Amino acid sequence: MTPEELKQLIRTVPDFPKPGIMFRDVTTLIGHGAGLAAATEILADKARDAGAHAIAGIEARGFIFGAAAAARLGVPFVPVRKPGKLPVPVLAMDYALEYGTDTLEVDPAAVIDGQSVVLIDDLIATGGTAHAAVQLLRRAGAVVSRGLFVIDLPALGGADRLRGADLTVDAIMAFEGD
Repeated sequence: MTPEELKQLIRTVPDFPKPGIMFRDVTTLIGHGAGLAAATEILADKARDAGAHAIAGIEARGFIFGAAAAARLGVPFVPVRKPGKLPVPVLAMDYALEYGTDTLEVDPAAVIDGQSVVLIDDLIATGGTAHAAVQLLRRAGAVVSRGLFVIDLPALGGADRLRGADLTVDAIMAFEGD
């Protein structure tokens, strides 16, 4: 399937989570076997081309796409988790949200020092979560130079924010607006 065909599998939900937002829902893509396989193949090919020795994914939908791409490439998957989900000592990173803060955690033993890790997530909007994940992975010893996303919302500036953090950013598709 082409990126344009995959884009047709994304459901747009108006006014979610608040009025004026056009929510881009990847669950309809995930629920389409051929679409999920095609998106995974595109991400895996881009990660291979970037020299990935491991794939990191951000909880929760980044786990779906990232783990599938890692399995396709036969490389390790590094989960970037929400707080309190890992049963070992972790590295943690707090980051700002629109209204407050949140935290991401990673098992430092999941990354080999100097390992080339590609970050994969379902969507890049403002880039706050992805930026924090990149910083956290780098603190764990990873070399993170590439971020791959299923969807980019360019108007929200997240991809540009990541480029400012020395990350090459690529997405399968983009949607204009919020």
